[in-house]
Order: sequence, then structure tokens, then C-alpha cells
Amino acid sequence: MEPLTIVVLASAAFGAGVLNAIAGGGSFLTFPALVFAGVPPIMANATSALAVSPGYLGSTWGFKSELRALPRRLLTQELLVAATGGVIGALLLLVTPSSVFSNLVPWLLLFATLLFALGPTLTALRTTGHARGEATSLRGWRLVCLMVVCVYGGYFNGGLGILMLAMYGLVGESRLNTTNALKNINSLVLSLLSVATFVWADLIVWREGLLMMACATAGGFMGAKLAKRLPAFWLRALVITTGMVMTAVFFVRT
Repeated sequence: MEPLTIVVLASAAFGAGVLNAIAGGGSFLTFPALVFAGVPPIMANATSALAVSPGYLGSTWGFKSELRALPRRLLTQELLVAATGGVIGALLLLVTPSSVFSNLVPWLLLFATLLFALGPTLTALRTTGHARGEATSLRGWRLVCLMVVCVYGGYFNGGLGILMLAMYGLVGESRLNTTNALKNINSLVLSLLSVATFVWADLIVWREGLLMMACATAGGFMGAKLAKRLPAFWLRALVITTGMVMTAVFFVRT
């Protein structure tokens, strides 16, 4: 790799680790950086998933007590759904023609950016609904809704966390810590299975991927410290701006 490419990939991955630890949205940096480095879009998407995957493990460990308190049957069902959805999403990516995926990328980035921007609104609506004791007609569709979200996550990781939080709100999960715990462990499982599928299909660019994985992990440690100091508003604004800029760039490229 050329020195400039190394700097771009390492910086993007480190920044992604910081953002994911604080506010999310790291894939807005890793995916475009890999495309800039000359990696084809589908392989860039697969390698980006590999790069950000270590962060899910730490997030899951932080909610281990909430996970232990869940009914074993429910947790097992959700993990199986997450694993299946992650593999299905990854397999869908494998059969998507490169030209079709290239045309989808700006729309996927736009969708993920809007999800991130609307995250607080979705959370507020969910909280308001539960405070009023409103029942949800989607409660019985919990596993089906989870499957849809996990398929999306296996196909394109951007905005996954916000989408999963919104889904849990819609299906009636009112406990915030439990919601975060389930979001983290399901994201971890679907990420591991989708990355394993990408490895099996030889879609990972290993030299770039391992470099970015190490830098993203380092960024995650830094992000955990910065989270207590930096205003969340400005961090969210940075993620949204980055997402909109990357969306515009990819719309121009297509």
C-alpha cells in the first residue's frame, strides 16, 4: 500500500472506532475510505464490516448483567434470528451484481444517515408511547421484525444500531438497558456470521482489513475516554455531516 492509502485507512478506522464508542456511525468513514483506496464496493462493504466488528464485543460485555436477567428461551430465539439474518444478508450481498450494489450504495448511505439523524426522535417517541402505557400491535411480530433488521445488517451495516433500537421500541420493549443489551449482542452475532460468510466467499481484503481493525479498536478505547468530555450534540452533528457528504459523493460517482 502507498503511504497516503495507509494514512487514509488508518485515520478512517481510528475515527470510526471513536465515533462508534461515542455516538455510532463509524461505517460512514471506513466504507468510503476503502473505496478511495481502490477496493471494489462489495469487497469494501465486507472489509468495513470486519474493521468495525471488534467494537460490538466490548459493548456486549458492558451489558452482561442485563443479558443474564433475560429469559433463556427469548435470548436463544433472538440469537438464532440474528445469526440467520446476518448470514442471509451477507448471502444477498454475494449474489448482488457489483454494478447494482454500486447504484444502491448512495441510497443505503442516505437511509443510514437519516436513521442516525432521527435517532433521538425515534427514542423520544418510543419513550413517550411507553410512558402512556400504549400497547403495540407489533409485539407478536418481534422475531419477524428482528429478522428484517438483521438481514439489513448483514447486507449493509450502516445505521444498524439505530434501526435495531427503533425496532425494539415498536415491538414493545420498554426497558432501555435491556434494549441496548439486546441490540449489542444481536449486532455482535450477526456481524460475526456475516463477516464469516464474507471470509468464506473471499471478499475480505485482509491487508487493509487487519490494519483498519487494529486502528478501529484503538479508536474505540480513545472514544470511551472522550465520551465523558465531548458534547454529544457536536459529535452527532459530525456523524450526520460526514454521512451526508459521503452520500453526496457517492451519488455523484454513480
